[in-house]
Amino acid sequence: MTESVTDISALSFEDALSQLEKVVQKLELGAAPLEESLKLYTYGAELKKHCEKRLEDARLQVEKISLSKTGQVEGVAPAEFN
Repeated sequence: MTESVTDISALSFEDALSQLEKVVQKLELGAAPLEESLKLYTYGAELKKHCEKRLEDARLQVEKISLSKTGQVEGVAPAEFN
């Protein structure tokens, strides 16, 4: 839980989503002290933001795929994942 935003940016979508699920589970249990819960919530918000960015990048990449009239892929412009 002591990961920084820099660490989050290096996570794959799947890894970030998995960590977000763990954060949600911990918060739902309600067993953490207030300060830890606040830190978990903040960390979870950063993970959510990262996942949303990865999904948006993927959506944009899919939109850049151009098809011919017969449905064949004519070109693909890769999305940048920063």
